[in-house]
This record gives sequence, C-alpha cells and structure tokens, in this order.
Amino acid sequence: MKRPLSFSLPVTVVVLAILYIYLSTIFVFIDRWFGLMSSPGIMNAVVFTALALMSVFNYAIAILTDPGRVPPSFMPDIEDSDNPVHEIKRKGGDLRFCQKCSHFKPPRAHHCRVCRRCVLRMVLLVGSLTVDPQKDELQSGDSFRTIYVISGLLLVPLSAALGVLLGWHVYLILQNKTTIEYHEGVRAMWLAEKGGHVYKHPYDVGAYENLTTVLGPSIFCWVCPTSGHIGSGLRFRTAYDSMTGASVR
Repeated sequence: MKRPLSFSLPVTVVVLAILYIYLSTIFVFIDRWFGLMSSPGIMNAVVFTALALMSVFNYAIAILTDPGRVPPSFMPDIEDSDNPVHEIKRKGGDLRFCQKCSHFKPPRAHHCRVCRRCVLRMVLLVGSLTVDPQKDELQSGDSFRTIYVISGLLLVPLSAALGVLLGWHVYLILQNKTTIEYHEGVRAMWLAEKGGHVYKHPYDVGAYENLTTVLGPSIFCWVCPTSGHIGSGLRFRTAYDSMTGASVR
C-alpha cells in the first residue's frame, strides 16, 4: 500500500540535492574532464546515470512504501509455543500496549509520530556556447568555480554522513537489529551482565541469515530490496527457532 502524497521539506531538499549533483556531474565534471561526446565521457555518463537511477528508485521506494500497520484485531497469545519471544514493558512487566493507538504492540513494533500509528519493525540526499572561446573561458571560470564550491559543500558532508550511516546500517543488518532495538539491547546487555548472564539478541540468527532476512533470499534482490519475503510482520524468525530445530534433530 502506498502512502498518500504530500509536501515534505526534507524530501524536497534531498531531491533537489540529487538533481544538482547529477546535472553538475554530467554536464560540468564529466564534460570538462573527458568530453561528454567522447567514448570515456559517454561511458562515465552511462554508469553514473545508472547509479543515480538506482539510488533514486530505492529512495522513492523508501519514502512511498507503507511501513505496515498493526491489525486492529491483533492480540498477543502468550501461550503460543511457536512464538517464544513476547516483549514486555520496561516497567511493570506488562505486555506492550500503545496508549495512542489503543491496542497491543507485537514484537519489534513501535509508535511512529510521523505516521501517527504503530509501525511494524520500525527502523529510524548547460553549458552554453559563445562565439569567442577565450572570452567564454574567462566568463565561465567564475561559474565553474561556483559549481565546484557548491558541489564540494554538498558532497563532502553528504559523503561523510552517508558513509557513517551505511556502515551503521550494515552493522544493524548483520545483527538483525533496528536502531531502537540496538539502544534497548545496550541496556539489556548491561542488566544481563549485572546479573551474571550473557545477553544475545533474540532475532540474531547468523550474519548471512540476517542479511537474507532483511534484503531477501536472492542476491539479485539486494540491489533493489523488496518486502514481499517478510510476511505479515507480526512474527519474525528468532534464534530460539534454530535451537528448537537443532534439538528436534
């Protein structure tokens, strides 16, 4: 299900930044370095365009795909032997209940203030030609310098921020954690160590299995991940499932 379209300032800023970086790279950097009509220029332009389209496609999927919602009829079954994980409140030990949505929350679900509902498994950028080439070079020097400065101001912080986010989310995927679960796990680990126990994230089923759980079972789906393999989102495979399967054998 698609989200209703509405104006979003952050999305608009990101789209404008992507558009500026794409146009400046194609029509300024590649054109000046290789010549846009040369073989190296065409090859670089095609590769960069393919990468840009793939990035835009994934970004569009990320902002347009509905994050999922908890069914109104959902009720946790604490006696369900197929679901060994039941998340409870930090204080009181009761089953997690959302006061804003007025229903119970399944494991890994949290209330999103942007979506204004509980979200299942919540995780929280031409040139022109003139007659006089020498005059054109002098006049365009300042323009190109401005483009270089703006591109640098965009690319350096974006590359640093996206590089950190990429590394962070690769770590989360390999651990099969959401950002919220990571911070909750830090406290759980501290409490476990305090009590002389060893904490293990219940949804960590191994690096490769975690990767396929998030991105899909086929490596061809990893470039453009989909959510069709996840299921209802009310239950996820846990490490206890693997332990149960091994004990049965």
